[in-house]
Amino acid sequence: MTPATSTVTESPSRTLDWRLRFAALALIWGFSFLLIKVGTEGYAPFQVTLGRLLFGTAVLAAAMAMKRERLPRGPRTWAHLTVAAFLLNALPFSLFAYAELTIPSTLAGICNATSPLWGMALSLIALSEDRPTRTRVAGLGLGFLGVLTVLGAWQGFHGLDARGTAMALLASLSYPIGWIYVRRTLAGAGHSHLAMTGAQLLLASLQLTVVTPLFTGLPTHLALKPLLAIAALGALGTGLAVLLQYGLVAEVGPTTAQLVNYFIPVIATTAGTALLGESLSWSTPVGAAIVLAGAALTQVRRSAPTGARGRIDVRLRRGARRAPAQPHRTHHLTAR
Repeated sequence: MTPATSTVTESPSRTLDWRLRFAALALIWGFSFLLIKVGTEGYAPFQVTLGRLLFGTAVLAAAMAMKRERLPRGPRTWAHLTVAAFLLNALPFSLFAYAELTIPSTLAGICNATSPLWGMALSLIALSEDRPTRTRVAGLGLGFLGVLTVLGAWQGFHGLDARGTAMALLASLSYPIGWIYVRRTLAGAGHSHLAMTGAQLLLASLQLTVVTPLFTGLPTHLALKPLLAIAALGALGTGLAVLLQYGLVAEVGPTTAQLVNYFIPVIATTAGTALLGESLSWSTPVGAAIVLAGAALTQVRRSAPTGARGRIDVRLRRGARRAPAQPHRTHHLTAR
């Protein structure tokens, strides 16, 4: 997930019903783990990640050109974006690619679903406005119980590649760390989501351009099928997916848009078993369901008392009459 906080100045054109775009986004991100697996069959993990970033950056660059968007300015903004690009793109994308050398794409997709659990645990420490509740703590415990179920803890993790699984879980942890960093440093930066994400992907591409030659050599032959998978992974799973999510958040709000994350492991598991022939034990879907239930509980917020809500509504209405109309809306955006 590439979390980012930015200012959205206008809604994109709505040519399709938001439910169709929601379904398309779930399918694209769900199939991303299958595409990573296919890509690593012909190219090194860093090469897969570099190709993914280059194709994704090209899509966003084209969108920025069509909308006449400019890249953000200021050394401080670019310095923070460099860190965000590493935590939200270069690091997790590379870790997932390396992880899928030794673990099934189905397991990688389920590990990805633990991001909300890591995010909730970290936000309780790093973000003072997030207070623990019994429901959210219960969700955290339930979610990690689901992780242990997926991994078959009662069998001593038999047949599980510990290194690959650890990489996938670390990639999932990197997303909320990056989200918290962006929230603390770039919230209210005054640039559009498209410009900020485009700059972030550009920086991540530059990071992989430097790293890849240090650890991999040139491919000995051109593997067409893996190359097409990488192109689809970047253009669709990284480029188009960001634009789809941007439109969903602008139209239906971040709370509804982020529900797409609960469909990703289901689609990833279905794609891996049906198209790649990956084996699936009973503990995998059961554990995944427990993980998703726990993640859903961690997103439950404490509701204000009825009296307090009434007082807040009165203040908001008074403030709305006094304040001039604001052309900008701030959203928290999360894109894989």
